[in-house]
Amino acid sequence: MGELKEFLKESLKKMSESFGISGYEEEIRDTIIELMKPYVDEIKTDALGNVIGVLRGKSERPRIMLAAHMDQIGFLVKYIDEKGFLYLTPVGGWDARTLLNVRVKIYTKDGKFVRGVIGSKPPHILKEEEKNKPITFDDLFVDIGAKSKKDVEKLGIRIGSPAILDFPFSELENDRVIGLAFDDRSGVAVMLGALRILSEKREEIEGTVYAVATVQEEVGLRGARTSAFSVTPDVGIAIDVTIAADVPGAPEKDMISKLGGGPAITIMDASVIANRKLNELFEKVAKDLNIPLQYNVLARGGTDAGAIHLTKEGVPSTTLSIPSRYIHSGVEVVDLNDIENASKLLAEVIKRIKSPDQFKP
Repeated sequence: MGELKEFLKESLKKMSESFGISGYEEEIRDTIIELMKPYVDEIKTDALGNVIGVLRGKSERPRIMLAAHMDQIGFLVKYIDEKGFLYLTPVGGWDARTLLNVRVKIYTKDGKFVRGVIGSKPPHILKEEEKNKPITFDDLFVDIGAKSKKDVEKLGIRIGSPAILDFPFSELENDRVIGLAFDDRSGVAVMLGALRILSEKREEIEGTVYAVATVQEEVGLRGARTSAFSVTPDVGIAIDVTIAADVPGAPEKDMISKLGGGPAITIMDASVIANRKLNELFEKVAKDLNIPLQYNVLARGGTDAGAIHLTKEGVPSTTLSIPSRYIHSGVEVVDLNDIENASKLLAEVIKRIKSPDQFKP
């Protein structure tokens, strides 16, 4: 495994294993600052909690904003019953079908984790009409082994305690890895990889790169909105995951992207119609570097580009995506070759951005 790919794998592992649901990003923020520091001239945290790394090239403009969100989807405890069972409310988009009988970690007020398992009414005692109903959050509870509400409270768990699924980072075959929060820690890894490349070639950067690890993307692109207002970029590039439905049962036309097929650029999603000139630059660079490229046309979903492109007078923007299987679960799968290629592609695109007006109509 090459040096860059090894760096990306280890960075992704560290970030995947760092806690940070939307609004509770302290631990993942510290991890990203540690990983980013060697490759930027300045690093700061804004009032909402976004991490902004600044890499200066030959001049102040064009200002190129990269955005990859650090937050992950998770849960908050909404109720504790007298028997000590916990009930959760989602933070971000979950499919309740993926949560039955999986392990969770609840973050206590003392900064420790209490482990539990998500359960539901046993299938053996379900009525016939219940068997045919889809699982909802109302059907789920968390069992931490407590015998009473007082047991739970003694552990430091209360209404509002955040929780995540409990899955380890693991390596699969063919440079593929599996883990938690690859949406969007894999996008952050791409951004770090590009910074690592560019930090050794800053004389080839015309303007200034603002690498932003954003907060609260999963609940409404909130960190991108405030950080873009501060940066006032000339160009915006979000880095996120996209659906890789290259699995049994999915027809070819609905796969969106394929694992190992290279990074993808967005043509359109529910939050943005990407800047065509900027996409053309990605296509040209991908061809020059012999990097395979895929395309996203999505009717639903969005990325930080949706907030960036509407900042102030408007910002030419697009999204560079990493194909990921099983998004918004505890077992997301990505290909390290896609992440490495995305890092190289992004770094070269940045080097070819020469003017603040390059992508204007």
